[in-house]
Amino acid sequence: MRNEFVLFTILSLLMVGLLSYFVWPAFWWAMIIVGPILWIGWYDMLQQKHAIMRNFPILGRARYLMEEARPKLYQYFIESDTNGRPISRIFRSVVYQRAKNELDTTPFGTQLNVYEEGYEWMNHSIAALDAHELPQHPKILVGGPNCKQPYDASLFNISAMSFGSLSKTAVESLNGGAEIGKFAHNTGEGGISPYHTKHGGDLIYQIGTGYFGSRSKDGNFSPVEFQKRCALPQVRMIELKLSQGAKPGHGGILPAKKNTEEISKIRGVEKGTDVLSPPYHKAFSTPRGLIQFIGQMQELSGGKPVGFKLCIGQKSEFLAICKAMIEEQIYPDFIALDGGEGGTGAAPLEFSNSVGSPFKEGLAFVHDALVGFGIREHIKIIASGKVITGFHIFRAIALGADATYSARAMMLALGCIQALECNKNTCPTGVATQNPELVAGLVVEDKKHRVAQYHNETIKSFIELMAAAGIHHPSEINRHHVHRRVSMNQSKKYSEIYPYLEKDCLLYKESIPQDWQTDMTLANPDQF
Repeated sequence: MRNEFVLFTILSLLMVGLLSYFVWPAFWWAMIIVGPILWIGWYDMLQQKHAIMRNFPILGRARYLMEEARPKLYQYFIESDTNGRPISRIFRSVVYQRAKNELDTTPFGTQLNVYEEGYEWMNHSIAALDAHELPQHPKILVGGPNCKQPYDASLFNISAMSFGSLSKTAVESLNGGAEIGKFAHNTGEGGISPYHTKHGGDLIYQIGTGYFGSRSKDGNFSPVEFQKRCALPQVRMIELKLSQGAKPGHGGILPAKKNTEEISKIRGVEKGTDVLSPPYHKAFSTPRGLIQFIGQMQELSGGKPVGFKLCIGQKSEFLAICKAMIEEQIYPDFIALDGGEGGTGAAPLEFSNSVGSPFKEGLAFVHDALVGFGIREHIKIIASGKVITGFHIFRAIALGADATYSARAMMLALGCIQALECNKNTCPTGVATQNPELVAGLVVEDKKHRVAQYHNETIKSFIELMAAAGIHHPSEINRHHVHRRVSMNQSKKYSEIYPYLEKDCLLYKESIPQDWQTDMTLANPDQF
């Protein structure tokens, strides 16, 4: 639309010029009509705060007019979710407001039906604390027994999104925001691009089944290339992706339209082709092989924290990985747990909606399994699954997480309007496209501050929730603190819905709980 508006400007001025030559009085009427349109259009293209207006001069203002009428129009029509419920609309509004440093309080009280099944809340304490007296930027130290360079991670970080899926300006903005806010930016499986390193933000280098960035010419894992990437000072942790929540068991997808020459060089693939990552790893084929591979990565990285990411599928397979950890005495420094409801730019409908354990079940299971095997103290858990607000962070920690990732909320902070064009290379905000004309609409210097502002305000809200509950430190949060309505007249604590497992109970056959015995029997460290 930017090029089209430039053409419109040229044609309009030619027409006005002709009118002034042949019919002088009509010149003034033409300027009265055309002049304001041209002035508004050029203002829209040159301003740097609104990507939609930069990419779609004049027409893009319709979105912001709708936003001004939010209570009746924007919030109840434009932002409706697939179920037509208001909850996700409210969360989106919160992200926009915090990213823009606008007032994020709401009038007229609770906007959710507190008697609807699924409503969740935490209870406050009469002995509430002063939030200003609590640590304002709590961190967790990631690094197990084999780690030589542990990392102080924020409780709220940017989840995996590759350059290719996202535009270069989106990647720059995310990394710039991470540097300002002092939190971590996960590269996604597409490798480390110049846009990941330009602004100096901490990186979590993710490696998927395609081994992009650490790939040999035959498509296998290259220890030499991996060691080169890990030597970068900005790479603070390494994450091996086994599966992701949006399409577990499928492998990543980069449509051919997004596979530019630059991206093909970074990934080591052919330009202009669909990049389909394998659904499995070639570097190992058993739980024991996975753990040995983790140990190799820890050594090659110089002792930086190394972990793996997965969405829970067959529980016996994760239990087999735990058995392999104990037998090999090799522990990942962290496990990133994704929920089956996770987002992505491209996935088959069935995989997106119907494959993989949901976030809460998966997170509770992973925490309990590590406790049951007596190895939870060695491994941190980073949880990812629609984490948007301070309460979502609180809820994840209650279920067993140490820290969290967020993808969609960080995209919203960039200006994403969920146009659902991610897989078509036509994202109107320039966030999820490689179209140079659309990418130009996203201005890094503006958006990186929005990302940092959103992170800061969300952590602030989490601290305020801890203070309201009378909690001094995130480590004190547990499943007793969160409640869920299970019917119209009954609610339960998380500790009742997801009862804790006794420490070390999975190490001895006689102490394995009844509902864990089948999966424990099937768990074989030498076979997935």
